[in-house]
Amino acid sequence: MRKLMVPVIVVFIAALLMSMFVVKEGERAIVFRFSSALKDANSDVVKVYEPGLHFKLPLFDTARLFEARIQTMDDQADRFVTSEKKDVIIDTYVKWRIKDFDKYYKSTSNDVSTAEGLMKRKVVDSLRAEIGLREIKQIVSGPERKKKEGEATDTAVTDTAAVTDTTTDAATTLPAETVEMLAEAEKPLNAVVEGQRDQIMANVLADIKVGSMEDLGVEIVDFRIKKINLPDEISESIYQRMRAERESVARKHRSQGREQAEVLRAKADLAVTQILSNANRDALVVRGEADAEAAEIYSAAFGKNPEFYNFLRSLKAYENSFKSKNDILVIDPNTEFFKYMKDAQGTAN
Repeated sequence: MRKLMVPVIVVFIAALLMSMFVVKEGERAIVFRFSSALKDANSDVVKVYEPGLHFKLPLFDTARLFEARIQTMDDQADRFVTSEKKDVIIDTYVKWRIKDFDKYYKSTSNDVSTAEGLMKRKVVDSLRAEIGLREIKQIVSGPERKKKEGEATDTAVTDTAAVTDTTTDAATTLPAETVEMLAEAEKPLNAVVEGQRDQIMANVLADIKVGSMEDLGVEIVDFRIKKINLPDEISESIYQRMRAERESVARKHRSQGREQAEVLRAKADLAVTQILSNANRDALVVRGEADAEAAEIYSAAFGKNPEFYNFLRSLKAYENSFKSKNDILVIDPNTEFFKYMKDAQGTAN
């Protein structure tokens, strides 16, 4: 009898161990009996086992564990075509978790790669439809930032004041067309592209959430666009075209600037010439009036004593004639030039 107790105990312990299974935190389990999932007796719904220690019939029941936590599907980027018939490469990721474990098992046999492959197909189809309705500038741009009340008005007032000040200062020295060009350049850019990237993500999330729950039994928690790139084969050509456009605009502004500079320079030269001409004219008039007045004074002064005037003029002539020691004059000493040198009265012959 004792010899039979040992095998019985061993069989009992083995049967007990085979009848127990543990569900870890973050997991759920379904028990299958002859390939059919066990259902709850009260609700006739497949019974899902929560984390903890559970029991099953050994040899007849099989427990299958499922990941219940949120998982991330981060696959390779795909190529999409916009409404402009241009290619873009979009990289996305999806956050998902199992909601209906029975449906998930029937659809994927508890294979994560199979589930993600089916979800990937749904994501690509939905995203392709959304991208095909929009242009590149709408895809890459996010929503316009909503300014607080009063912020836009204050900014507009500041910008207007700046333009007004600039225009007022420039109006005193610059032509009207130059002032208009400067004011136009200082205006803020009001034409902002209405971005729809967030709207695209919301639409795709709503679409795949319904389809994934119905077909796979999974709940799509979130869908995001990580990165949007242009294909390598066309990126360089686009950059070249953008560079050419910017260079064309730069050349246009430079030529307009040179034109305005020439106009300003010509007007400045004309103004300088007019100012100098008026100044020279006024100087000549003042100098002529001064010379006339000086001549009148000299005439009135020397008219009172002509002989003294002749004497003073002769002394000035002597001073100018003998100023340099190297000067040599060959003159007859009896000429009238030396009459005051021989006689202070100027009467000697």
